[in-house]
Amino acid sequence: MGVGGASNLTEQVAAIIDRYPGGVKMVDSIEFLVSWARANSMWPLVYGTACCAMEMMAAGSSRHDWARFGVEVARATPRQADLIVLAGTIVEKMGKNLVTLYEQMPAPKYVIAMGSCAISGGPFYYDAYSVIKGGDRLIPVDVYVPGCPPRPEALLYGIMELQAKVRKEGRRNPWKIGDLLTTPFVDTHSKAKDDWTILENNKDREQQAAREQFKIENPDFKPAKAVRLKKEKFEAVKRSKNPVRGISNGEVLQQIQKKFPEVTIFEQENSSSETLEELGSEYILDLEIPQKNYTDLIQFLKDDEALGLDLLLQLSAIDWKDHFDVLVHLLSTRDGHKLFLRCRVAKDAAEIDTISHIFKGAEWHEREVYDLFGIEFRNHPDMRRIFLNNDFPGHPLCKDFEDSERVVKRPY
Repeated sequence: MGVGGASNLTEQVAAIIDRYPGGVKMVDSIEFLVSWARANSMWPLVYGTACCAMEMMAAGSSRHDWARFGVEVARATPRQADLIVLAGTIVEKMGKNLVTLYEQMPAPKYVIAMGSCAISGGPFYYDAYSVIKGGDRLIPVDVYVPGCPPRPEALLYGIMELQAKVRKEGRRNPWKIGDLLTTPFVDTHSKAKDDWTILENNKDREQQAAREQFKIENPDFKPAKAVRLKKEKFEAVKRSKNPVRGISNGEVLQQIQKKFPEVTIFEQENSSSETLEELGSEYILDLEIPQKNYTDLIQFLKDDEALGLDLLLQLSAIDWKDHFDVLVHLLSTRDGHKLFLRCRVAKDAAEIDTISHIFKGAEWHEREVYDLFGIEFRNHPDMRRIFLNNDFPGHPLCKDFEDSERVVKRPY
């Protein structure tokens, strides 16, 4: 490359001028002017995925004003940008799109990794199946701005460091695409802990003689004891109960058991009105239902005039290691009462009927459960993954999920 990434023609012209008296100085002056202009007219691509994006916006606002450094022309298309600030978490499904954006940017182009998530995965380094452990595993990074999140001043300093790098570019130091990080994932916490233990042991050995000598010279020495402050006692504040909305739990259970007598209260020995009284008025009714009554019961709860549970709040699942529970959360928009329904699903045949024909919103909820738990919903109109890539191995919210290529297990 030529002047900071110029064409071959530019290189040839520069080589011809260099042979004439004063040609080297002239080319050097042009290179200095071009590099100075490029360093002070960075056009960043609009890209922010998490809390670091808030700090990046603050850096561009009036208090910090990154326009002073020529960075204010944020572009919404990669073809007009020469800088990406990776401000936030990068997930695996986003990775291919990020690489495409980078490839569509004209050269020379630069990347700033802002915050610990963009640098190394941050708090998602351990036990995370979907977070990329550093943007430099996808695209080359020029400047790293540490922090969680870093302040706007830190980002401005990173921009200044990038400008200093750009100003040094020319035919003697041409711009080139950097290398990706390909080192395997390691348990950095345990490594740092082991290194710290070695340092502490060495320090103890070095200071052992000094401690013994101090005890000989000061036999009556007693270390000072910290004075504990008396614990101030506060009067207990009575908690005010939330008002009961809609039909009581007892009435809802009675209406359901008239039509579906096999329904029981979750983790309770009996399903009587006395049990509900002991659980209190703030208890959200949590019912276990057999799979054969699953769709019929939900249809009844929605259509019944008295109950009127017409809104699906959530459909999720729980992995109990030996079986799954499909969990449905319903609400009456008219009266305000709500309940949970639990339906057991065997792990060796993780299938259950869909309720997307009852609640249209269940279509996406069921796809999420299939994606993360592997439970298939019979007669679903579009049973496929919704978050993860189609080639993702396994289902990450299952208790037995393992993937050494993506997940670093937390050592503590």
